[in-house]
Amino acid sequence: MTRLILVGILLLLSLAFILQNQEQEVTLRYFFGLLEASTPIYKPIMAGFVVGLLVAVILLFPPWVRARIDLRRKTKALQEAEVNLERLRQSLEKMAGPTHSPTYGESSRDLVDE
Repeated sequence: MTRLILVGILLLLSLAFILQNQEQEVTLRYFFGLLEASTPIYKPIMAGFVVGLLVAVILLFPPWVRARIDLRRKTKALQEAEVNLERLRQSLEKMAGPTHSPTYGESSRDLVDE
């Protein structure tokens, strides 16, 4: 929830910046002054922001995918371990045979007397 609020504030500030700086022009010089272009100031700033987001996504995507694969693998191993545990409990109960457990009102001393 906090992330959504922060992203919303960032988008509102960006929109306010764009609206306030529509008329201001900047001259971009590409390739050591061989090519020049005049554009509103918010365009190169927004382009830099978008390029930064793309680089961040490209750098963070592989670890995220690896983490998801690892989580899926560990979840499957946990489920298999739970199935094995239940199977072992059932086999232990079969080997031990039926046991008489004290019911409500019976004490363990009453069972010893039997």
